[in-house]
Amino acid sequence: MTLDPNTDLKLERVVNAPRDLLWTCWTTPQHIKNFFIPAPHKVTDCDLDLRVGGRFNTVFEVDGQQMRNQGVYLEIDPGKKLVFTDGYTEGWKPAEKPFMTAILLLEDVGEGQTRYTAIARHATAEIRQQHEQMGFHEGWGRVLDQLVAYAKGLRG
Repeated sequence: MTLDPNTDLKLERVVNAPRDLLWTCWTTPQHIKNFFIPAPHKVTDCDLDLRVGGRFNTVFEVDGQQMRNQGVYLEIDPGKKLVFTDGYTEGWKPAEKPFMTAILLLEDVGEGQTRYTAIARHATAEIRQQHEQMGFHEGWGRVLDQLVAYAKGLRG
Protein backbone atom coordinates (compact mmCIF):
# COMPACT_ATOMS: atom_id res chain seq x y z
CA MET A 1 0.00 0.00 0.00
CA THR A 2 1.36 3.37 -0.99
CA LEU A 3 1.07 6.04 1.66
CA ASP A 4 0.84 9.75 0.99
CA PRO A 5 2.93 11.60 3.59
CA ASN A 6 0.75 14.68 3.07
CA THR A 7 -2.51 12.99 4.08
CA ASP A 8 -1.67 9.70 5.83
CA LEU A 9 -0.43 8.87 9.32
CA LYS A 10 0.93 5.44 10.24
CA LEU A 11 1.68 3.50 13.40
CA GLU A 12 3.40 0.13 13.03
CA ARG A 13 4.73 -2.19 15.71
CA VAL A 14 5.30 -5.88 16.32
CA VAL A 15 3.34 -6.89 19.42
CA ASN A 16 3.28 -10.00 21.60
CA ALA A 17 -0.30 -11.01 20.92
CA PRO A 18 -1.70 -13.47 18.37
CA ARG A 19 -3.32 -12.04 15.27
CA ASP A 20 -6.59 -13.95 15.71
CA LEU A 21 -7.06 -12.57 19.22
CA LEU A 22 -6.39 -9.00 18.08
CA TRP A 23 -8.90 -9.52 15.27
CA THR A 24 -11.52 -10.77 17.72
CA CYS A 25 -10.96 -7.72 19.91
CA TRP A 26 -11.37 -5.34 16.96
CA THR A 27 -14.56 -7.00 15.73
CA THR A 28 -16.50 -7.54 18.97
CA PRO A 29 -18.32 -4.63 20.64
CA GLN A 30 -17.71 -5.72 24.24
CA HIS A 31 -13.98 -5.99 23.53
CA ILE A 32 -13.69 -2.65 21.69
CA LYS A 33 -15.04 -0.91 24.78
CA ASN A 34 -11.89 -1.98 26.65
CA PHE A 35 -9.20 -0.44 24.45
CA PHE A 36 -10.44 1.75 21.57
CA ILE A 37 -9.76 5.17 23.11
CA PRO A 38 -6.80 6.21 25.27
CA ALA A 39 -7.50 6.00 29.02
CA PRO A 40 -8.76 7.70 31.04
CA HIS A 41 -11.34 8.32 28.30
CA LYS A 42 -13.65 5.43 27.54
CA VAL A 43 -16.02 3.90 25.03
CA THR A 44 -19.52 3.86 26.51
CA ASP A 45 -21.29 2.24 23.55
CA CYS A 46 -20.31 0.26 20.49
CA ASP A 47 -22.59 -1.03 17.74
CA LEU A 48 -21.03 -3.02 14.91
CA ASP A 49 -22.40 -4.72 11.80
CA LEU A 50 -19.29 -6.49 10.50
CA ARG A 51 -19.85 -6.38 6.75
CA VAL A 52 -18.91 -3.97 3.99
CA GLY A 53 -21.36 -1.08 4.35
CA GLY A 54 -22.20 -2.18 7.89
CA ARG A 55 -22.06 0.24 10.77
CA PHE A 56 -19.06 0.97 12.95
CA ASN A 57 -20.61 3.21 15.59
CA THR A 58 -19.08 4.18 18.90
CA VAL A 59 -19.78 6.65 21.67
CA PHE A 60 -16.82 8.03 23.61
CA GLU A 61 -16.77 9.77 26.95
CA VAL A 62 -14.03 12.39 26.95
CA ASP A 63 -13.70 14.67 29.96
CA GLY A 64 -17.34 14.03 30.86
CA GLN A 65 -18.60 14.83 27.35
CA GLN A 66 -20.27 12.26 25.07
CA MET A 67 -18.86 12.08 21.54
CA ARG A 68 -20.68 10.06 18.88
CA ASN A 69 -18.67 8.56 16.07
CA GLN A 70 -20.65 6.94 13.28
CA GLY A 71 -19.10 5.16 10.36
CA VAL A 72 -19.10 2.16 8.07
CA TYR A 73 -16.80 -0.67 7.08
CA LEU A 74 -15.30 -0.27 3.63
CA GLU A 75 -13.21 -3.46 3.45
CA ILE A 76 -12.96 -6.60 5.54
CA ASP A 77 -10.39 -9.36 5.02
CA PRO A 78 -11.09 -11.66 7.98
CA GLY A 79 -8.20 -11.88 10.40
CA LYS A 80 -6.01 -9.56 8.33
CA LYS A 81 -7.52 -6.23 7.35
CA LEU A 82 -10.24 -3.83 8.51
CA VAL A 83 -11.01 -0.56 6.78
CA PHE A 84 -13.61 1.78 8.23
CA THR A 85 -14.47 5.43 7.82
CA ASP A 86 -16.51 8.20 9.33
CA GLY A 87 -16.95 9.61 5.81
CA TYR A 88 -20.21 7.69 5.55
CA THR A 89 -22.79 6.31 7.91
CA GLU A 90 -24.86 3.18 7.48
CA GLY A 91 -26.77 3.18 4.20
CA TRP A 92 -23.89 5.10 2.55
CA LYS A 93 -25.14 8.44 3.79
CA PRO A 94 -22.27 10.95 3.46
CA ALA A 95 -21.09 12.45 6.71
CA GLU A 96 -21.25 16.20 7.10
CA LYS A 97 -17.67 16.56 8.42
CA PRO A 98 -15.63 13.40 7.82
CA PHE A 99 -12.35 13.12 9.66
CA MET A 100 -10.57 9.99 8.45
CA THR A 101 -10.51 6.48 7.12
CA ALA A 102 -8.79 3.90 9.33
CA ILE A 103 -6.92 0.95 7.87
CA LEU A 104 -5.85 -1.82 10.26
CA LEU A 105 -3.49 -4.52 9.05
CA LEU A 106 -2.59 -7.61 11.07
CA GLU A 107 0.20 -9.96 10.00
CA ASP A 108 1.71 -13.01 11.74
CA VAL A 109 5.44 -12.54 12.26
CA GLY A 110 6.26 -15.24 14.79
CA GLU A 111 4.77 -17.51 17.39
CA GLY A 112 2.13 -15.35 19.08
CA GLN A 113 3.49 -12.16 17.52
CA THR A 114 1.70 -9.81 15.15
CA ARG A 115 2.81 -6.91 13.00
CA TYR A 116 0.13 -4.34 13.76
CA THR A 117 -0.22 -1.48 11.30
CA ALA A 118 -2.73 1.33 11.77
CA ILE A 119 -3.10 3.94 9.06
CA ALA A 120 -5.23 7.06 9.33
CA ARG A 121 -5.99 8.43 5.87
CA HIS A 122 -7.30 11.99 5.65
CA ALA A 123 -8.89 13.97 2.82
CA THR A 124 -6.54 16.93 3.18
CA ALA A 125 -3.10 17.76 4.50
CA GLU A 126 -4.72 20.17 6.97
CA ILE A 127 -6.87 17.44 8.53
CA ARG A 128 -3.85 15.12 8.69
CA GLN A 129 -1.83 17.83 10.43
CA GLN A 130 -4.68 18.46 12.87
CA HIS A 131 -4.80 14.73 13.71
CA GLU A 132 -1.05 14.59 14.21
CA GLN A 133 -1.14 17.64 16.48
CA MET A 134 -4.00 16.04 18.46
CA GLY A 135 -1.50 13.30 19.31
CA PHE A 136 -2.06 10.58 16.71
CA HIS A 137 1.14 8.66 17.44
CA GLU A 138 0.88 8.87 21.22
CA GLY A 139 -2.86 8.22 21.31
CA TRP A 140 -2.92 5.34 18.83
CA GLY A 141 0.19 3.92 20.52
CA ARG A 142 -1.63 3.97 23.88
CA VAL A 143 -4.66 2.31 22.28
CA LEU A 144 -2.37 -0.42 20.95
CA ASP A 145 -0.79 -0.89 24.39
CA GLN A 146 -4.28 -1.12 25.91
CA LEU A 147 -5.34 -3.61 23.23
CA VAL A 148 -2.33 -5.87 23.84
CA ALA A 149 -2.79 -5.77 27.63
CA TYR A 150 -6.48 -6.51 27.28
CA ALA A 151 -5.86 -9.35 24.79
CA LYS A 152 -3.29 -10.91 27.14
CA GLY A 153 -5.92 -10.87 29.88
CA LEU A 154 -8.29 -12.77 27.61
CA ARG A 155 -5.64 -15.42 26.97
CA GLY A 156 -5.30 -16.01 30.68
